[in-house]
Amino acid sequence: MTNLKSVEGLDTLTRSLARRTPEQLAALLTRHAEPLARRPAATELRGLAHALWSYETLHHLVLHLDHPRLQVLATTARISQERAAQDTPGPAAPTPGADYQSLMAHRLSFAQLASIPVPPEDVFTALGAAGPARTAAEAALRALYDDGLAAPTEDGTVVVPPRTPQLLAAHDLGPFLPDAPDPLPDDTADPGMPAAAVPVTSPHDESRAAAASLDATVDRLLAALAMQPAALRKSGGLAVREIKRLAKAAGATEPHTRLLLDLALAADLIALTRTPAGITALPTGAYDDWLGHPPGGRLAPLLAAWSTLWAVPTHTPFGETPTALVRCHDRHAPALRHALLAALAHVPVGAGVPLPPPPSADTPEPAEGTRVLHDLLRTADWYRPLAVTQQPMAEERATHTLNEAVYLGLVAHGTLTPLGQALLTGPDSLAGALADLLPPPLEQAHFQADLTAVVPGRPATPLAALLASAADLESEGHAVTWRFTPASVRRALDAGHTADGLLDDLTHASTTRTLPQPLRYLVQDAARSHGRMRVLPAACCIRSDDEALIEELAAHRGLQDLTLRVIAPTVLVSGRPPAATLDALRAAGYAPALESDTGTTTVERLPAHRTKAPAPTRDPQAPLARARRLLGLSSEPQEDGTGSG
Repeated sequence: MTNLKSVEGLDTLTRSLARRTPEQLAALLTRHAEPLARRPAATELRGLAHALWSYETLHHLVLHLDHPRLQVLATTARISQERAAQDTPGPAAPTPGADYQSLMAHRLSFAQLASIPVPPEDVFTALGAAGPARTAAEAALRALYDDGLAAPTEDGTVVVPPRTPQLLAAHDLGPFLPDAPDPLPDDTADPGMPAAAVPVTSPHDESRAAAASLDATVDRLLAALAMQPAALRKSGGLAVREIKRLAKAAGATEPHTRLLLDLALAADLIALTRTPAGITALPTGAYDDWLGHPPGGRLAPLLAAWSTLWAVPTHTPFGETPTALVRCHDRHAPALRHALLAALAHVPVGAGVPLPPPPSADTPEPAEGTRVLHDLLRTADWYRPLAVTQQPMAEERATHTLNEAVYLGLVAHGTLTPLGQALLTGPDSLAGALADLLPPPLEQAHFQADLTAVVPGRPATPLAALLASAADLESEGHAVTWRFTPASVRRALDAGHTADGLLDDLTHASTTRTLPQPLRYLVQDAARSHGRMRVLPAACCIRSDDEALIEELAAHRGLQDLTLRVIAPTVLVSGRPPAATLDALRAAGYAPALESDTGTTTVERLPAHRTKAPAPTRDPQAPLARARRLLGLSSEPQEDGTGSG
């Protein structure tokens, strides 16, 4: 049975879409890209109207409506439904024991699926909107028009999607509130409540420190994954031992490691690939490009991915095993994040109070900050009424989300940082905020007589790679410190550096274009002993021109597991493979070099694994081109201004 009123509503929406400019229609397609991508792409405006008002799309879009827009939409739908029931009574109620078809015919009657136009004045009267409230309701109605969730008819009335009553009937939205409640607690209500401590640092400083630390942590995490891909469980997700390994390599907690892995996957920096041994996670080719970007350019895609991720990665409900890299199904998470950030945007700098820590097994319900969280959730409810407290485990999920925001540098001292403000404005604003927070990386270091190299800021990628190849990372923060040791210099020589080449590279990287004498002596001493013996891949042989050294090795008690035998004054045979022989000799304090069967020194390189990204990056111009096609215009606008539209 066709619902003629519903068809007329789609006609009204189609005409409304046709009156838009290509840029306006492209903006709508961009805002609704995620839910529309779950349906076949529309080839005409009528199909787009049907997709916008389908139950599946509406079910997603209403989660991202604030209180005024949701109230106007729900009130219009209720009035439309009531008038439809008066104009066209539905079928009689089914008799007891009726079959399924009869029950559904009654449930989906004309009254249930009606789309009777409603005058806006009737909606504002029903809301009790007068004065500033009237202005807010009118702005909400215009926003619904822009999003395609309502459409104006020729005579000025409003039509809304016919399935809206079914979506919103179970939700009590309360009275119409034109403005968001204050998220700050009322200290006068509890005179005994201690005043919040004045923070020593500013949100800007906290955000800068968090961003710098985050960039270094992600760098280490992806480097560890590139060297040794992580295997997924047969049931899906990373095993706990893999998360522990990657957390240790990244220098992060396990919850934060799960968060960063999910963000890297969403940003296409890593991908899941099937191998004969199972499914593994490893970096994509985009990771190599990512390494060459400045810190701000590296963090922007990760923060943008956090804002749209369908999960709260650090939150593991009771009874579930913590994991990462699983298919996310929490469609309320993006709306929850937006609501919390929007609520914190109302807290002035210096007026924020500490947020509660995430609950743990030892303290499942932290008392500190609970009242602050309640006030914050009350404000967040105004921004996204269907995605905050109306969902299960609201406080627990909100607490983990807020602590993720603190870790990512978006929130500090109970308020938004400049980076959080940028993300709330839109992911496109992140680049400018990150450029202000993270200055250009430094390309030179201070080399000191105590065999350390200090970079007073974020080192550039080439400088970090050079220092990491010949020194050990000692500390990082506002300044990064590396320490040179005999073992670290031997590592550089093993990787193919020569003593002269390494000294030249380090000198070029020095702020004074000179190196301390102790560092020069260290490199030269390591080079003199490096390669005095050579390991042959013959399962395997050790040779050296120093006959006394050969005799020393043959008699060394710590090398008995190699079962060394002298076959010539300058040659030993080992019973272990070349790699194991090299490790044993180095553990005993020697500095062997690996030699190929042609007699040339082999440069030892760590493996680097890559896979392809699941899909190419989306063309930012695609929505505009699609909008022009839907409007019946040419794909490219005419430069002489004679083109249609």
